[in-house]
Amino acid sequence: MRLVFAGTPAAALPTLRRLAAEHEIAIVVTRPDAPLGRKRVLTPSPVAVAAAELGLPVIKAARLDDEVTRRVAALRPDLGVIVAYGGLVREPLLAAPAHGWINLHFSLLPAWRGAAPVQRALIAGDEELGASVFRLVPELDAGDVFAKRAFPVPAEATADEALALLAEEGAALTAEVVAGIADGTARAIPQTGTPTFAAKLDQKDGLLDWTQDADAVFARYRGVTSEPGAHTIVEGQRVKVLGLARADATGDGEPLEPGALRPTRGGVLVGTASASLVLTRVQPAGKGPMEAADWFRGLRPVDGRPPRAGR
Repeated sequence: MRLVFAGTPAAALPTLRRLAAEHEIAIVVTRPDAPLGRKRVLTPSPVAVAAAELGLPVIKAARLDDEVTRRVAALRPDLGVIVAYGGLVREPLLAAPAHGWINLHFSLLPAWRGAAPVQRALIAGDEELGASVFRLVPELDAGDVFAKRAFPVPAEATADEALALLAEEGAALTAEVVAGIADGTARAIPQTGTPTFAAKLDQKDGLLDWTQDADAVFARYRGVTSEPGAHTIVEGQRVKVLGLARADATGDGEPLEPGALRPTRGGVLVGTASASLVLTRVQPAGKGPMEAADWFRGLRPVDGRPPRAGR
């Protein structure tokens, strides 16, 4: 098959590499270079870097506009494949490839349509994750499904870790569908069930609420790690939560009041509405990452009371 591939983050790389090994990639479409790090250095996307390594031509575009459509259509591709590009494919680009477009989406559609399916599934406490390959249509993630596969949620996995697993499994699933489209055996069926939606996360989604029970707090931490990142407020100061564990994993499960802090051999216990959790690594505002125990030793009582984590 002669393919056009659209994608941007690292989660798209296993599919790009798998398809490049099995088919002809006529063009790769990805988002423009973005400023990263404290110095805001313009940096190409992971897909742009991988495409260069593979010797594939690249279009960098913030929007799939008329110019992108013209360039893609001129290549006369058989099929378009999209994995987390970060923008919408509309007509006439949808119809440019002979067989249209397929999309690898990291959920069991129609569950968690939208930008952050893995993150939202973890925050919601779902017991399984999944990958679906479907036909792209104008409505968001609503096309007929060629294949989908479910996976148990890896114990304690953050969104980054779960997404890395799904990216590998999804690459194999996508390759199967592309092969089926090539030989005419692929069949897509309409989605059934009530859709749920996975809106993009922002910084406020990363704020941990210690008045919730431990399962809910830990689920949110997993879902927002590493982007947009978990954080808490300690005596008016924002503190990034880089590592959080269940207290029973450290051998210290004594409950505390919600937001109360106490040092333990595994880090710093923090109370929730049920069991305590353990901060293991943090980054206070204006400082670098550090062990939570070291951070706690630097805290001072406020008005004669011990410091607390809150909202």
